[in-house]
Amino acid sequence: MANVISMATRLFYHTISYYGCFYYFLVGKGSKVPFEKFNPSPTASSASPASACPYFRAEINDTKETLLFKKRARIHIYSLALIFYLWDKPHYRKASYQEDKRDNLRNVAVPGTGCPLSLFTRNKATAMFLLLVIYPIISVVAALHLYYTKSSKDVAEEYATRLLAPDDWFSYWRLNCRIAALHALLYDVPPGYAMENKWLFLQQGIALGVPVSPVLSTPAIVVKHKNEEGGMGIFFYKNAWEGGDWIIQERIYNSAWVSSMLPTNSPLSTFRVITQSRAAIDLSQPPKLQDITALSCVFRAGREGAATDHDSILFDINPKTGDILKGTTNAHWYRLGWKKILSCPWRSNHETTHHPDGNIPVTGNTFENIHNVLHLVEESHFKMCPDVPLAGWDVVLSSDPKLPVCLLEVNLSCNFFRGTFDRAIYFDFIEDCFVKLHTMRLQAKKEHKKIK
Repeated sequence: MANVISMATRLFYHTISYYGCFYYFLVGKGSKVPFEKFNPSPTASSASPASACPYFRAEINDTKETLLFKKRARIHIYSLALIFYLWDKPHYRKASYQEDKRDNLRNVAVPGTGCPLSLFTRNKATAMFLLLVIYPIISVVAALHLYYTKSSKDVAEEYATRLLAPDDWFSYWRLNCRIAALHALLYDVPPGYAMENKWLFLQQGIALGVPVSPVLSTPAIVVKHKNEEGGMGIFFYKNAWEGGDWIIQERIYNSAWVSSMLPTNSPLSTFRVITQSRAAIDLSQPPKLQDITALSCVFRAGREGAATDHDSILFDINPKTGDILKGTTNAHWYRLGWKKILSCPWRSNHETTHHPDGNIPVTGNTFENIHNVLHLVEESHFKMCPDVPLAGWDVVLSSDPKLPVCLLEVNLSCNFFRGTFDRAIYFDFIEDCFVKLHTMRLQAKKEHKKIK
């Protein structure tokens, strides 16, 4: 009985902390004063300044893990409150943040619900209902599910993780999206954000000597069906080089090493590398190559018969050694409809060692050239978009000896595809971004600056 009371007390405490911190950053004092860097080294006699955030403060006996948890909790909850500041403001690729959020979440559902999250982007009220009611409920259900299926996790501890400092790919993706949206908004969309346009990316890469995927220069092509007649089954595509809408390229094939880890009929399978740019925090300072850091690398091993590697097994790679670790998937986040409620798994884990289409060993292989590839991507971020905080690069190891490594595209509201990375480095960077950007936000409000 005492254990039940203790658990209930902790659940209540975590819930109140969530609501209190959310209010603090949404409309409370946290929305009116500078964003405070987390102080991990309190002393018994030190008094917190009046402006300090009253939630998730460091305590004398906190472990290193607890301090990082509290720092992450502040960042996470601030970013949730940020949704409502960004809501109707322009987005760098859409008319508003709401529109971009709706489009990106239309095929995503919390596993086991079958409900697309875009339903909660209709207006601020539905978004608030999701964060204040549904999110805590999902968090406690997830904690109970893990307890009864694994029997190795404290319910209150898992609830705190899900609610206050989630460590899943979806939460990191949305955090990265909010950083990009806020940064682009307050800095009036720096030029680097244009690199998400696939054609501008290729043009800029060619101009700067970055090894991007080759583009054919033929003015146009004609594609005909081999059996259609009467003018049917014929299509004309004007090259983007000539002002058309189409990027015309030869097909790229996987290198022999990449192919050895894939079934015969598999798509081009890329390596997703995430980089961060400290040069993007303060654009008044000239960027340096040292400002760019590669955080993670994931091998997206495409499934047999798939057109692209969006349908793939995600194998984590140690960026320091190049060792390919165990794989996983995030496909259960994309199962929509009421029929998926009972059939969809709630969780997936990093336990896959072989490609499931052919039982081909992947884990244990080594990406021998990883340091050169990571350096190439860091240089590319520096050359093409140092004014953008985070970038996700699709890297190809091809069978073409003339271009063994090339970049397909870059995503600036990127996700880690469940790759591991140094959390301390990442959250230090995110915190420094929020400190600078929140100051700019307060200054814009003080000056009555019209956000365009």
